[in-house]
Amino acid sequence: MMKGIITLLLLCHAATAMKYNMEIDHLLCTGSPNVPEYAVMADVEGVLVFYTEVNATTAKVRHDWMRELIKENKNVWELFKQHCLDYRHILKDETDSFNKDTGQAEDAPIIQQIAGCDWDNETDKVNGYVVVGVNGEDFISFDMDTKTWIISDAKAEAIKKQMDADEVRNALLKLYLTTECPMGLKTLLTYGKSYLTRKDPPSVSLLQRTPSSPVTCHATGFYPNRALLFWRRDGEEIHEGVEHGEILLNHDESFQMSVHLNVSSISAEDWKRYDCVFQFSDVGNNITTRLDKEVIRTNRVSPSEFPSGAVIGAVVGLLLLLLCITGFFIWRKNNHDTSCVSTPSSSNCVFVFCRKQQL
Repeated sequence: MMKGIITLLLLCHAATAMKYNMEIDHLLCTGSPNVPEYAVMADVEGVLVFYTEVNATTAKVRHDWMRELIKENKNVWELFKQHCLDYRHILKDETDSFNKDTGQAEDAPIIQQIAGCDWDNETDKVNGYVVVGVNGEDFISFDMDTKTWIISDAKAEAIKKQMDADEVRNALLKLYLTTECPMGLKTLLTYGKSYLTRKDPPSVSLLQRTPSSPVTCHATGFYPNRALLFWRRDGEEIHEGVEHGEILLNHDESFQMSVHLNVSSISAEDWKRYDCVFQFSDVGNNITTRLDKEVIRTNRVSPSEFPSGAVIGAVVGLLLLLLCITGFFIWRKNNHDTSCVSTPSSSNCVFVFCRKQQL
């Protein structure tokens, strides 16, 4: 039972392909009406699997395999949820300490704590981490090897001294990151294996807004998110003139990413030397897309696709003539006693103006 409790408690602090990841995000925010005061989110390889708020009566679970885990460990699950909700008091104490040591106004910052672990199922190597952020910026993080805290902001110096002095807590934290966290990760992988260890290849497209814009290599629909996307020239990865985008989550819990290539200085004959490569980080099978103007998707229309000036003139002329003739016969039909005056227009169409004769 105790192992089960520990396994589920892992979700309060921190899943998948050769290397697997489990991470938990605690968010404490006071004074903002549009953000929950406290929330806990668990993700596996960047995919949300659990979510709860301080005032929520039930936790929100995203997948059937998580529901199965809960069903088979109901008592443990209840303890886990309670621990998640109780943890807000610890985070609140840390926030108060931050306010005091940095001179911030009470309840001013948004405190975010991310804890998790990476596990390599080939080497069994584990890397654990805890990062505390303030208002979206890294503030202080835990060094698992030295069991000390590393500051990312000068304001964290006083807090670092307090946290480094608590040797018992730091030792327990390292034990959790190196032992209990990977144990929980393996449990989750057991329940969610078919979902978490799958490999979905992407759809890769080349996009360009205008002829002078960079060409974007866009990959979407892939899973997991441990993937690479890069441009090559003559088979070698290049960095000059290349801009990488972030990996983003799609609504169906697959991922997308883009990498942009500045083609303004690339001659037409050299385009064939370039290609875009998608690669999952732990396998060698690549998806390669050659830089080719014929396959680039764009919302522009090339000049060759427009009718020529002569054709446009002829079409417009015919339409105007049709309007003239149609208008004339309609007026003639409805007005038996009329007098008409014709006048040439600049488009060589004769406009007919008709009016009833005055008696």
